[in-house]
Amino acid sequence: MKSGHFRIAGAAMLAGAVLAIGAAGGAAAATPPGAEIDFSLQALFLRATPTVQLVMVLLIAASFWSWTIVVTKFIAFRKTLRAARGFEEAFWSGRPLDELDESLGAEPGSALARIFRAGMDEWRKSQSAGPGGVVPGAGARIERFMAVAVARESEALEERLGFLATVGSITPFVGLFGTVWGIKNSFENIATQQSTNLAVVAPGIAEALLATALGLLAAIPAVIFYNRLSGDADRLTARMENFADEFGAILSRQLERERG
Repeated sequence: MKSGHFRIAGAAMLAGAVLAIGAAGGAAAATPPGAEIDFSLQALFLRATPTVQLVMVLLIAASFWSWTIVVTKFIAFRKTLRAARGFEEAFWSGRPLDELDESLGAEPGSALARIFRAGMDEWRKSQSAGPGGVVPGAGARIERFMAVAVARESEALEERLGFLATVGSITPFVGLFGTVWGIKNSFENIATQQSTNLAVVAPGIAEALLATALGLLAAIPAVIFYNRLSGDADRLTARMENFADEFGAILSRQLERERG
């Protein structure tokens, strides 16, 4: 996401340049005395052209959906971490593996429990025919089944994070498009009214810059929380992989004892 940071910075600099151009174009004349222009966010939105309004609506929707993903992911990650700690305590408490497996029920409620169930299911299937009562190559199959379970859980953790990356990369340019479109309309007003009065160009400039502001407002949190949540997902995945390796080693030793 380093490129996303550079894009946001570039969009901000371009917006600053647009503001300077607009201010220079209207500096030749003063605002007429007594003239009152509403610069509230609602007024800026209502005065904008339909194209700029559409851009603003898209940016607001993207920001809202990004925050929804962020909140749900933080809750889900905290729940996953809490469940992982609880299962690890039960796993390392010394309880027999069969007893622990039965206590999980038909549908294990945590990621580590599902990985544990995948290993136990294959371990039971391996204790059938073959030398020593164990199917040859059982250890490798157990590791593969648990690796698949880890990959499935990791994919669930990273689900919808790609949307945050997309928002962080694209919304500054969407906002910049709205700004450029608004600036174009401001220059058209100058040409139509044949006046460079600040009262003519200022509303259009303000409306245009609002689009850039909304783009940055959507992009900056998306980039920040994408990096944070991606890091959390990687740490949870590493925890699951470590558990799978440790559990696989325990089952391998058990299989070796049974062969012997």
